[in-house]
Amino acid sequence: MTIPGLTAPHRGDLFELRFSSTARGARLARRLASHGVHQWGHRYGSEVNDTVSLIAGELAANAVTHGLVRGRDARLRLVRASGGQLRVEVSDTRGERVPLLRAVLPAGDEEAGRGLVLVEALCQEWGVTGRTGAPGKTVWAVVATATA
Repeated sequence: MTIPGLTAPHRGDLFELRFSSTARGARLARRLASHGVHQWGHRYGSEVNDTVSLIAGELAANAVTHGLVRGRDARLRLVRASGGQLRVEVSDTRGERVPLLRAVLPAGDEEAGRGLVLVEALCQEWGVTGRTGAPGKTVWAVVATATA
């Protein structure tokens, strides 16, 4: 999948991981996303690292909750792009279940329904595309990494 203007400029600017479609797999994806951006210079506890970790965690949790197909893994992909941007992608194999941003937030005691609201608040843009070369969809978000 290519988003115009957001291609990995150099070798080493791509981090990819297949993870099991389980809660444990989603936690692993979040932790390894944090590790990946730490290796790229956005240290643990920095705003960029925390933002990417949260977005990766929310998208991975959605993939294993709503995109689950038994026996099929999900995929996390981070791309360090030119122009001070980082793209977070999570792919699953349920292309017919496209995430939508809720018009109304759930009541305060409900445990679900806020993930994409957080993602939208933290990223520059996000969207959903079909997977290339495999069934399913990819949910992606772009995070600014350069300070103005």
